[in-house]
Amino acid sequence: MSYNNAVMKTNGFVARTVRRLRSYGFNLILLSVLTGLFAGVVVTFYNICTSYGESAAQEVYALLLEHPAFIPLLFVVLAIAAILIGTLTKFVPMVKGSGIPQTEGAARGLFRIKWYAVMCSMFAGSLACVFLGLSAGSEGPSVQLGGCAGDAVAVTLRRSYMIRRLQISAGASAGFAVAFNAPITGMIFSVEEAFKSLSPSAFICSAISVITALFVRNSVRSALGFSVGYSFENFVFVEAGVADIALVALGSVIVALLAVAFYYAMFAVKKAFTKVTFLGGRGKYLFPFLIAGVFGLVTSYCIGGGHGFIDALSTGGTGKIDGISVMGLSVGISIAIIVVFRFISMISVMATGVPCGVFVPMLAVGAGAGALLSVGFSNIGMSPEFSDYFVIICMAVFFTTFVRAPITGICMVFELTGQFKNFLPALLGITIGYMISEICHLHPGYERMLAQFIKSEGLDKNVRKMSVTVTVMPSSQADGNRLRKIIWPANGLVTEVIHADGASEVPDGATTLVAGDKIVFECETDDEKVLKEYLFEIVGKEV
Repeated sequence: MSYNNAVMKTNGFVARTVRRLRSYGFNLILLSVLTGLFAGVVVTFYNICTSYGESAAQEVYALLLEHPAFIPLLFVVLAIAAILIGTLTKFVPMVKGSGIPQTEGAARGLFRIKWYAVMCSMFAGSLACVFLGLSAGSEGPSVQLGGCAGDAVAVTLRRSYMIRRLQISAGASAGFAVAFNAPITGMIFSVEEAFKSLSPSAFICSAISVITALFVRNSVRSALGFSVGYSFENFVFVEAGVADIALVALGSVIVALLAVAFYYAMFAVKKAFTKVTFLGGRGKYLFPFLIAGVFGLVTSYCIGGGHGFIDALSTGGTGKIDGISVMGLSVGISIAIIVVFRFISMISVMATGVPCGVFVPMLAVGAGAGALLSVGFSNIGMSPEFSDYFVIICMAVFFTTFVRAPITGICMVFELTGQFKNFLPALLGITIGYMISEICHLHPGYERMLAQFIKSEGLDKNVRKMSVTVTVMPSSQADGNRLRKIIWPANGLVTEVIHADGASEVPDGATTLVAGDKIVFECETDDEKVLKEYLFEIVGKEV
């Protein structure tokens, strides 16, 4: 009897191993390579186009200042574009905003997307916003374009819904990594924002897609003569003194409070814009476009995502910011004007749902606030050469406070600059930002936008709570696996495991499932059939 049990156990192990090799070989590795290739090509060319678009917009605005008689024509064009963009978001609501919340929702299985419609609409709509001079970045759309690439691969090859989710997340990671040339930050962002947990499958898919996409990015950019280096490589990090660290703490509190103010202001304006009904609700899009026109005529630093503005804040270790001037004013006043303008522009863009990125514009506000503080702090004991690092820390603090993704914030500091030293000040600043967001009860920014999107689009109307009991079959994905390593349907939880001997337990993430176990899965869903098909893919289906 014991011999038979040993043989059965060995056969079961072999069967599970073969199943996992087959799964990892095609469903994960090969699909992830294809996702990385597709995402790498699309996002690389998209970012090249946006860089041209930003340069073109700056040239047009400079030309208009030389020929002011044509300025009224600018606002006519902006008004027409606003109505057209508003119409686009009516037909393809998945492109509202930066696209990151919608990509997160698709990766979690909260809803499905039509990748071809979303990819084409976001590519064209966000690129138009860049050409028109809005404070629009390319990083958020890059995440959505990458997610669409992953969905396209899974759908075209007729993979299951779970594999589809994995590829959306992997594509989103690849899109982020290509946009910033930051592989680790891209992967961490996917884990922190998409699945909110780390599973082996999600890690493998994201890692392979990121590696492949970055290879494509660097190959294409090198072939076309573009730089493949870091996003903000002009900043110089130096060792922090005791006074510097103390001022990092103070500055982080101030910047975090600024992020809190932005958070509440943005959602308040967003709520107010829901009451705008003229032109079928499209009228609200006039505000961000016309505001962009006014600010763009005042200073070119309000045009585009903000890479140029952030780069201009670097001092090369000298502690002196040169070259930033608005209407001939001093550097400090000029930076303050740019920060205020970008603060207002970002609120209007995010509150209305213009399809464009706000990731770098958000970093630009934090960096600008850090530069202002560094000017003041240099007069009370901060080392001038420390100002570069201080600006980058404040940039990450603003992001962390709003998004509440501290690990992404920490990785971002070092990957976007290529400076991998002096870890303590960055860790201190980001921790303070995260603590203040907790004290002020900030729900993660993208999470709240996702919840509002689901409600506004009526995606939760038919959702109801459901309980399903299924049996774990031999050699299935669940057989021999821990609960936390399995990607379960969204908004669901395994509430009970009933073993073959009749004993039951309330499981946790470390609970290992074996063939013969019955699991009780509770979930909020609008489609019982889809839920059961998903579960059968995990536990196997009785023949």
